[in-house]
Amino acid sequence: MAIRLVIPEAVAGSIRLPLPEVEKRLLAELSAALNAQEILSFGKAAELANLSRYAFADFIGERNIPRHYSEENLAQDLHYAGGQ
Repeated sequence: MAIRLVIPEAVAGSIRLPLPEVEKRLLAELSAALNAQEILSFGKAAELANLSRYAFADFIGERNIPRHYSEENLAQDLHYAGGQ
């Protein structure tokens, strides 16, 4: 399933970014906002933004958005790192 968002022309025309940057920037901003609200996981937000996890971490760090990393996330990461 893919979701297509339509931005009204009056709004799109008011975005103060060079046209080639608009889609990439909107996806990054949307993914950061969804991650900040814990609607989208960090990994999926990075994927939506078309950024590596490291680049996305830098991106949200620049916006002072805290990373949501629970003990459960740590356990999952340790389990994965252990190859189990």
